[in-house]
Amino acid sequence: MAAYDFTAPRLFVEADLAEGRVLPLERAQANYLLTVLRRAEGEPVLLFNGRDGEWRAEIVPQGRKSADLRVVAQTRPQPAPADLHYLFAPLKTGRLDYMAQKAVEMGAGRLQPVFTRFTQGERIKRDRLQANAIEAAEQCGILSVPEIGEPDRLPACLDALEAERLLVFCDEDAPVTDPVAALRGAADPASPPPLAVLVGPEGGFHAEERALIAARPNTVALSLGPRILRADTAAVAVLALVQAVLGDAR
Repeated sequence: MAAYDFTAPRLFVEADLAEGRVLPLERAQANYLLTVLRRAEGEPVLLFNGRDGEWRAEIVPQGRKSADLRVVAQTRPQPAPADLHYLFAPLKTGRLDYMAQKAVEMGAGRLQPVFTRFTQGERIKRDRLQANAIEAAEQCGILSVPEIGEPDRLPACLDALEAERLLVFCDEDAPVTDPVAALRGAADPASPPPLAVLVGPEGGFHAEERALIAARPNTVALSLGPRILRADTAAVAVLALVQAVLGDAR
C-alpha cells in the first residue's frame, strides 16, 4: 500500500485537528474543492497543520459555494520537523517562488533570506514565501511547513547558526572535486550534525564575505561542478547532494 494518498486533495489549516471536529472552510479553499476540483459531499480531504499529523476529513456542503470539513481519522502521525536550514540570497519573484517550493520539497525545515553585497533586491514578501512553502507541502505529502526566517544581513545570519551546525557553502570558486567526498570528509554520515546550506546571489560573493564564511568553524566549501548554476538550480542540486550524503535520503 502506498505511503501517501495522492487521490485525495491535501489542505493546510491553522486549526487544531482531532476526531469529530468540524472546520469551516475559507472561501478560497471552498472554491478550490467545490468548483475547481468538483468534490462532492462525503468525499475525502486530507488535512494537516504542522502539529497534529495528517487527518482524513469529509466534505459537508453548506450551500452552493461554501462547505465545512468533518475530521474523521488520523492517517499519519506528526513527524519531527526537518532540521535543515536553507540560507539564500533573494532572487527575482518568479525564480524565488520556484526556489522556495523546491527547497521545501527537498526537505528544508527553515528558509532564511540573506542579504549580501551583490543581492539584486532587498524586498522580501515573507507571506509569499510562506504561501509557496505551504503549497509545496500540500502537494508533496509534507506534514511540517518550514519556518520562514526574518531577512537579515550575511554576518548576522552566520552568527545565528549554532556552532555545531555544519554549514555547506556553495562556492563557485571552490576547486572542482568530488562533492560527495567533500561532504563525507566534513561529517560522519553515520551520525551527521544539524545542517545548513548557503547559496549566494547571481553575482556571487564579495571577497570580504567569502573570507567571513571561510573563517566560520564547521563550514565546508562545496563545488557543484564545472558549470555555473543559477541560484534556483543550485538549490535543487546542493540539497539533493546534502540529503543523499548526510540527510534523510541516505
